Amino acid sequence: MKVNVHAVNFNVDKKLVSFIEERLTKLEKFYDKVVASDVFLKVENTSDKENKIVELKINVPGDEFMVKKIGKSFEEATDLAAESLERVLVKRKEKVRAHS
Repeated sequence: MKVNVHAVNFNVDKKLVSFIEERLTKLEKFYDKVVASDVFLKVENTSDKENKIVELKINVPGDEFMVKKIGKSFEEATDLAAESLERVLVKRKEKVRAHS
């Protein structure tokens, strides 16, 4: 799976990129037909501590799933988004199995 990381208005460090790639590669255990994923990292200008936004877009044949999560750190938000996508991909896999 190809993982594209897009940091909006800041430079992202290599440790964060490798964390995101590693976390998203685990999604292939749930649904092996994932083609690519786009990760958008944003920082919201608020006084709130939870101002790190991660938007995950996963491409699978014939569909695309988008999840947006906010957390105190990009790692936390990435984990939350990946967990949501795991549930979505499991549902998708069951649906595909039921139709075949």
